[in-house]
This record gives sequence, C-alpha cells and structure tokens, in this order.
Amino acid sequence: MKRQTFKGVIASASCLLSLQAAVPAIAQTTMLMGSATHNTAATKATTTSSVRLTPPQTPRYDYRPVAQPAPRTVYQTRTVYVKDNRTYFQRHPKVKAATIGAGVGAGAGALTGLVTGRGVLRGGAIGAGTGAGVGLVRSSTTMKRHPIIRDVATGTLVGGGLGWAGSRRRGTIAKTAGVGAALGLGVGLFKHLQ
Repeated sequence: MKRQTFKGVIASASCLLSLQAAVPAIAQTTMLMGSATHNTAATKATTTSSVRLTPPQTPRYDYRPVAQPAPRTVYQTRTVYVKDNRTYFQRHPKVKAATIGAGVGAGAGALTGLVTGRGVLRGGAIGAGTGAGVGLVRSSTTMKRHPIIRDVATGTLVGGGLGWAGSRRRGTIAKTAGVGAALGLGVGLFKHLQ
C-alpha cells in the first residue's frame, strides 16, 4: 500500500515538473503539499528535470514607410464688414443706363412731338419710355455678347419710338420701326464685320 502511494506521489511530482518546464508562470505559483514515505530498499526512484531556458527574442523592425494620414484642411469663416463708398448709380449700372436713356429719349420725343404737332408732352413721355428701353438693351450683358443683334434692337426701338411720337397711325409706327431696324443692322454689320 505504501509503495503505491509513493508511486502516485512520484508520478504527480514528475507531472508537475514537466508542467513547470512547459509553463513557467504556473510553476512559480504551484506548491507541492502532502507527505510521502520512502523505502530505499524497495526501489530507487530518482527524478531529474531539465528546464530549457530560451533567450529573450530581439524585436524585428519593419523599415517600410508608414502611410501617413492626409492632412485635414480646416476652414474658418470670418465676417468682415466693408463700407461701400460707391454711389447708387455705380452699384446699379442698369438703372443708370435706363435713366440716361429716358432723359435722352424724352428730349428727342419732345422735339419730335413739337415738330410734327402731335404734342410736346406726349412726345416726351413716349420718348422717355423708348429711351429707357434702349438704355436697358445697350447695358444688357446678353446683348453685349451679340453686338449685331444689340444694334438691330436699338435701331428698332429708336425708329418705333420716333414714329409713335410723330404719328398716331400704326402703319407709320411699323414702318419707322422697320427703317430703324435696317439702319441698326447696317451699323452693326459695318462696325463688327470687318
């Protein structure tokens, strides 16, 4: 019976020693407890354990370039108050062109109404409206890209306005508008087709 107990103790001790070699962290916290009787006459039991120590491994370095994140662009908003020293007509060029056209047209219409006997006030009012339209056509950015069409539109408005201020007949207004369009086309072709 004692012999079986001793063999069991030796087996558990050798198991613990092999476990200690395999896992050093567990071997440091394991403690053998109990008692065993030993009879040297019966058996000679010797246990040897070999522990293999491994040197610490040196770290391996990777010399490849590391991808850097793209820099972020930070936008900041600032409110800046600027005093606008321009006049009203400098800030509104179309209003300026229409006002100048209305003034010139009122003068031309009043003169036409006086010469034809159709009324100075009536001729001035028709001339002011026609002149404002001519000023808007001349200052239009779309019409500046098409100069020949701009000249034809200007001639049509001027001819129609003069015919309306000088006569009450619709046929005369249409004829003078046609003559104005033809003159505008001639001027536009002469100026822009070289």
